[in-house]
Amino acid sequence: MTALDEAIRGVRPTDVEAANAARKRQALLTKPAGSLGTLERLHVQLAAIQRTSLPEICRPAVLVVAADHGVADDNVSAYPKQVTGEMARNFADGGAAINVLAADAGARLLVADLGVDWQDRTPPSEIVRLPVGAGTANLALRPAMSRHQARASLTAGIDLAARLVAEGADLIALGEMGIGNTTASAAMIAVLAGRPPRDVTGLGTGIDADRWEHKVAVVERALARAKPHADDPVGVLAEVGGFEIGALAGAMIGGAADGVPIVLDGLIVGAAALLAVALCPAVRPYLIASHRSVEPGHRIVLELLELEPMMDLGLRLGEGSGAAIALHLIRLACRLPREMATFDEAGVSRQADESALSTRSRP
Repeated sequence: MTALDEAIRGVRPTDVEAANAARKRQALLTKPAGSLGTLERLHVQLAAIQRTSLPEICRPAVLVVAADHGVADDNVSAYPKQVTGEMARNFADGGAAINVLAADAGARLLVADLGVDWQDRTPPSEIVRLPVGAGTANLALRPAMSRHQARASLTAGIDLAARLVAEGADLIALGEMGIGNTTASAAMIAVLAGRPPRDVTGLGTGIDADRWEHKVAVVERALARAKPHADDPVGVLAEVGGFEIGALAGAMIGGAADGVPIVLDGLIVGAAALLAVALCPAVRPYLIASHRSVEPGHRIVLELLELEPMMDLGLRLGEGSGAAIALHLIRLACRLPREMATFDEAGVSRQADESALSTRSRP
């Protein structure tokens, strides 16, 4: 049995009894039913994942995975390919948005290299290096990677999640870095969601209308070349994916197998989520959508996975930025039912029964 197969088999259903107990706890608190909205939903989801009516997140980790893409040479991004390595170095030096956001959320940040083309540069020692290759091939011309590499990227993600959990993480928030990866993500989403490339391809790093048309054409050429099928998720990853996308999907499966919640970021992590759920449907209840990106493909991912995002801040940065911001809300979702008083404790009268309310409402 491979590590991927073992991890898939290890994902257990979440705990229905714990979820029901969390709902009962919500009903006892000094507030109208459902008045805390998304925070109540999060509490119930986290209770089911942690198998307790009072879940708690104490040691969150943010995992950012970086890799290069051959399709970046096809003029699909506003930035040159070397920016992947430069930004990975910026993460290691503490100078990026995700460094600030992770620190503010009290989360450990781990940066992993799954396939950065460093050329003649020396990778920072602070980055965990698990390279599957020095970037993928140009997906418009040939398979992005071999099936062996696709499975290796998934396995690397499983290993990264296991490492974080072994070191104490009780939640994993996911982010990425890779110039050209919105093109790969659009191609994967088009296949796995069964949507035309034009519906799922966005502006990425902020390209203009002409380059967007070119980007759509690149995705269309890739799919016409590869003819990938949604019922072969590993094949989709191999034909049009990225090493970091495979690792993110693997981290979702591995994290779920270890019983920890997984917080999703934007488009690229969303494409990885589609891949993870295609490989292992039992992963879906472990996924928490942090925000709704401005990228059209991300909205389609959320709808397909039936995930309700916590925020809509107009984000399109990546790096795990939305996932890190969401950690504050996730902690509140745990803290409120733990620290709020119940009606009985506070001496507050409960809502009158329905018959009394209906009588009072009559003219």
